[in-house]
Amino acid sequence: MKPSASQTWPLEAPDWILNGPQWLSDLGYDFYKSFVFDDRYQMYIKGLGNTLLLTLLALLIGVALGVVISLIRVSWDKNHTEMQGPGRFFLGFFNALAKIYLTVIRGTPAVVQLMIMYFVIFASSRNKVMVAALSFGINSGAYVAEIIRGGIMSIDGGQMEAGRSLGFGYVATMRYIILPQAFKAVLPTLANEFIVLLKETAVAGYVGLTDVTYAGNIIGGNCYDYLFPLLMSALIYLILVMFFTFLVGKLERRLRSSER
Repeated sequence: MKPSASQTWPLEAPDWILNGPQWLSDLGYDFYKSFVFDDRYQMYIKGLGNTLLLTLLALLIGVALGVVISLIRVSWDKNHTEMQGPGRFFLGFFNALAKIYLTVIRGTPAVVQLMIMYFVIFASSRNKVMVAALSFGINSGAYVAEIIRGGIMSIDGGQMEAGRSLGFGYVATMRYIILPQAFKAVLPTLANEFIVLLKETAVAGYVGLTDVTYAGNIIGGNCYDYLFPLLMSALIYLILVMFFTFLVGKLERRLRSSER
């Protein structure tokens, strides 16, 4: 039979927990020891801050890397038949590297990439947030590259011809005409990638980084009960995902209304 709160922790728990009904006492006690006792809620706050910072940095790295990779892939797909000389060789070389990058990153688990990055490549570094952000950013970049590449390929070919007719070169046409339209088309998908990335950072605890999941795991080990701490971690993720999903919905509605 499970002991009551008054039998297990009589000195630290407040009176309303000790003197209430058995079920309420046990529930309040579980909440108290998982969240309030010894200011354990501060670990959740620290984990939440690290999770949001890690996700934001990884998204910035992923978008920057994804734009470069997608431009290389699109430039090769559209222009390699017309190119000659060293330009064609170098573009083909970078396109081959981009394909290898996409294959390796999308074909291996994010947690394995994180552990290689932290324990092998940056073994001497103690900046866990930056190493984890770089790892998740490189992982996200592979998916962002395909998202942006799809957006660029969806733009009508006449847009490129229109830019050329105005005297723009290939780079200027991509910068001022193609990319703005492509980003508008893929913006909701990129926002959803942010939500996916937010949940992927839950494995950051493998390198000892205090995120929301790691905080729940540590608190569960301290109070010898993992149910309530992990449910708290899951609730925090659920609230974050619902909030950002709401923002993505508003963004999609605004984009649809601007097209009318």
